[in-house]
Amino acid sequence: MSVLVVGISHNSAPVSLLEQVALDRDGVAKLVHDVASCDHVTEATVISTCNRLEVYADVDRFHGSVEELSTLLVDRAGEATETMLPHLYVHYDDGAVSHLFQVAAGLDSMAVGEGQILGQTREALRLGQELGTVGTSLNVLFQQALRVGKRSRAETDIDQAAPSLVTAALARARDEIGEVAGRRVLVLGAGAMAGLSVATVSRLEAGEVVVLNRTPERARRLAREYDARPASLPELGAELAHADVVVTCTGATGVLVTRDMVAAARPDGRPLVLLDLALPHDVDPAVADLPGVTLVNLAELASEVQDSDAGLEVAAVRSIVTQEVAAFLTARRQASVTPTVVALRSMATSVVDAEMTRLGNRLPDLDEAARAEILHTVRRVADKLLHEPTVRVRELANEAGAVSYAAALAELFALDPEAVSAVTRPAVPDDARRGSA
Repeated sequence: MSVLVVGISHNSAPVSLLEQVALDRDGVAKLVHDVASCDHVTEATVISTCNRLEVYADVDRFHGSVEELSTLLVDRAGEATETMLPHLYVHYDDGAVSHLFQVAAGLDSMAVGEGQILGQTREALRLGQELGTVGTSLNVLFQQALRVGKRSRAETDIDQAAPSLVTAALARARDEIGEVAGRRVLVLGAGAMAGLSVATVSRLEAGEVVVLNRTPERARRLAREYDARPASLPELGAELAHADVVVTCTGATGVLVTRDMVAAARPDGRPLVLLDLALPHDVDPAVADLPGVTLVNLAELASEVQDSDAGLEVAAVRSIVTQEVAAFLTARRQASVTPTVVALRSMATSVVDAEMTRLGNRLPDLDEAARAEILHTVRRVADKLLHEPTVRVRELANEAGAVSYAAALAELFALDPEAVSAVTRPAVPDDARRGSA
């Protein structure tokens, strides 16, 4: 199994580009089919969210597959290849396993620890099963990723990490202008972090909450959930003139809130707190020089959260993911030598049977008791001769060059390649086909 991931997310691209590759359900299904149709792909599925589009494929060749999958994503964006490619990322084999486990655990989300990604990962598995493009390899990988995500949330409070960041930011705002209650709060963005921010300030009884986003429909959708007021991005300057607190979390490339914009909106120096929770930042650091303006960015808050209970929970989840990745890779490497071991033992059984047949032809008067004793002895000899090599090849499977050890064993014992490849992996269980995890 060689898993390849080609994707784009809030960590690698601006929101404007993510919006261009956003797909509805039919679009995701078509992309899965297109990936599965590629020459070197045997299995495929896609994780699609508002902040990421990732193709997962089981491939038999790296370079050709990377080119084909990258081309499919570039085509979806409708951008020139040279514009799109720098924003794509690639994970292969062990790196792909680690990446998916981190995604399912919530470590790669814009709002670290958010639980929605677990359902979206489950949906990717279910869709691939429904379309018939997920086989044993991706099924095993995704099922384990879902278990890692569940374990992370069961054993830690990782789901509190993102709310803690928002809470820490608002605590800094309270230090400057007092309680949020009754204040006018402007939230720039409509992703998971923006949703948390709107929910938090609404719970704190902000006087008015305004949601701005590049895509008006996303702003309206988030605003409706919390009785907030939507606004479009061109209205940002006018909204700044009336805000007390601004929370920005768009993840766009380049600043959206400039020094000149803030200066024009607040010529009288009235207090304004800007909480920049975006990476890269949304707010020009130079706004901090303006009278009455307080800027708090993600770097300042990260140190506070890291030392808090939420930071400890993130560290605990990273430890869980590290353990789970190591265990999964060990099991996978050991499983990779199983066909060779089974073929070797099958060959030994065939040799024993052939020799017993030959002995029977040469000694037709041999009584059954003696024949049974000889058969038992010969089998014991074969088992003892094979025991050490087969145990050692499984142990060596955990080290670098595991595939070479299995190949060497096959070469040394002149195993028929067809016999090795005929040892198939177990079929996907019925409950896995139904997507239970």
